[in-house]
Amino acid sequence: MLANGRPYLAIPGPSVMPDAVLNAMHRAAPNIYTGQLHEMTHGLIPSLRAVARTAHHAAIYIGNGHAAWEAALANLVVKGDLFLVLATGRFAIGWAETAHGLGAEVEIIDFGQQSDIDMTRVAERLAADPEGRIKGVMCVHVDTSTSVRNDVPALRATLDAAGHPALLMVDCIASLACDVFEMDAWGVDLMVTASQKGLMTPPGLGFVFFNAKADALRDRAVVSTYWDWRPRIAPEMYHQYFNGTAPTHHLYGLRAALDMIEAEGIAQVWARHAVLARAIWAAFDVWGTEGPLALNIADPAKRSHAVTSAAIGSPYGDSLRTWCEETAGVTLGIGLGRAPADGFFRIGHMGHVNAHMVLGVLGVIDAGLKALKLPHGRGALDAAAQVVADAGQA
Repeated sequence: MLANGRPYLAIPGPSVMPDAVLNAMHRAAPNIYTGQLHEMTHGLIPSLRAVARTAHHAAIYIGNGHAAWEAALANLVVKGDLFLVLATGRFAIGWAETAHGLGAEVEIIDFGQQSDIDMTRVAERLAADPEGRIKGVMCVHVDTSTSVRNDVPALRATLDAAGHPALLMVDCIASLACDVFEMDAWGVDLMVTASQKGLMTPPGLGFVFFNAKADALRDRAVVSTYWDWRPRIAPEMYHQYFNGTAPTHHLYGLRAALDMIEAEGIAQVWARHAVLARAIWAAFDVWGTEGPLALNIADPAKRSHAVTSAAIGSPYGDSLRTWCEETAGVTLGIGLGRAPADGFFRIGHMGHVNAHMVLGVLGVIDAGLKALKLPHGRGALDAAAQVVADAGQA
């Protein structure tokens, strides 16, 4: 009975869709051959570059994040090329599987489910490759399965110190427009992302950002007409942006979302996500003083500002998620890529989120812990509210 009303989706993507995005998409099909749609699409590119913090190329693909993975690799991989994948969760493994499927030789360094990338181990592997066989070093900035945030500038510094020519390739599907990311300033050669998280648009668009160094490897690859990024970044005709019919309504939604980001300012977007993440962590710190509830990433400096993964023990992750959704209308994320999966849950706090939304989620979790009689520390909501109050006074 308490779940009646507007449900709240607190999973780490697809994220909450703003009314402005939904309203922008609620229209009749437009003319795809000329006119306003063309001008709007041209304008998306500089806006996307601004969010990615790059002056380099941006290609749009019709597809999800997995499509963006494949689009990036299809333009780079020659059969037998070696790519080094730095895994801190399920999604780096997935990107590695895509590379392998395209004929690459893939080497994975797995740092586990609760750690970020160990730069010492990376440096050792790069030093063992004096001939430069490794064509690209691939990582995920924020892995939604573990909620770890990797230090991309430190990875760039590690590559530079080794004098290694490999591309630095970063998956920002979960982090873009949530966690601080500076593509050019951090020396990232290629970045992939998707529409359904920090960009606040329904799933269906993937993006590949890349510089001239990455594009130089494109000359070696045999890539299909569809995946080829070059016509997409310099289209002679409008349809080349997408290699076919434009994803019209997604583009209208994306335009509205980018307008919202521009109006707020990317620095303020990052700051908002940081405060809301700290409020969530403050609640978990209190809950964890009594009972099993614990954040997956111990060090706050290594936690994402977009998603929080927590352990509570089997089967209580599923029990809590079920109670929150069926009784209070809040849907939490599953324990993706974890074992046992029913001992974990995740909170998405990315994109179109504010203080009352996050505090509401925390209030429902607190009620669920009480209703299920799960041991937990008291005063978590006070701690979270204090974080918000302190930020509001700044």
